[in-house]
Amino acid sequence: MARELTAVPGVRAVALGGSRARGTHRPGSDWDLGVYYRGALGLDRLTALASAAQGSPVEVAGPGGWGPWVNGGAWLRVDGVPVDWILRDLDRVERVWHDCRGGRYEVGAQPGHPLGFWSPGYAGEVAYGRVLADPAGELGALRHQVREEPGYPEPLRRALAGAAWEAEFSVAAAAKSAPGGDGLHVALCLARAFGVLAQSLHAHHRRWLLNEKGALAATAALPGAPERFADRVTACLAGLDARAVEAAAALVREVRGVVDA
Repeated sequence: MARELTAVPGVRAVALGGSRARGTHRPGSDWDLGVYYRGALGLDRLTALASAAQGSPVEVAGPGGWGPWVNGGAWLRVDGVPVDWILRDLDRVERVWHDCRGGRYEVGAQPGHPLGFWSPGYAGEVAYGRVLADPAGELGALRHQVREEPGYPEPLRRALAGAAWEAEFSVAAAAKSAPGGDGLHVALCLARAFGVLAQSLHAHHRRWLLNEKGALAATAALPGAPERFADRVTACLAGLDARAVEAAAALVREVRGVVDA
């Protein structure tokens, strides 16, 4: 399938991503294929290939069809197995990597990412993915940079670790709403705070955090993570009252004690 995808006009490389690339998959896990393209994409050819692979018509979302960051793709079932194609604009991925090396990142609104899409996730996908087809060696060259030379950029590590201040700000905002019982605002503020802490702790250890799914357990397993981090976060999000906000503030202080050291 990866070789056939690279024959589609515009497609430059294909990589296996997600849990199967990292070896953390379960028997029923999806197969996630990152389809890296440049310029105009042969959407008709891509749709025909998807329909042939599934054995029935498939709707393929072109660039921008799924939002500004996840971009587009298709959900297939091939011999009963779920296979996801995720479009990635290789020119944009390279620009994001350039920004990461300079300590710059963005957080953009994106369906499917309730805490927003953090742009360094593009680099993390390249680092953790397995290149399946790459006729011109473009994705492989980028992967070498992200994984080995220079590897995780120190300016980005400082910028994301320093972003923990936003978690403190979000908890302070939650404290203003908790006494009045504004559960939605408190929930959003605390969830945002914990998401920022997860990014900061991962960056502190020079590890890429790709999205919110599994982020809590992954953060709890990091060196220096507060004791019982996952349980305490879950309790805060279940409480959403003044005591939960105080507990969240304590977590923020503990994480900042690690990343600011």
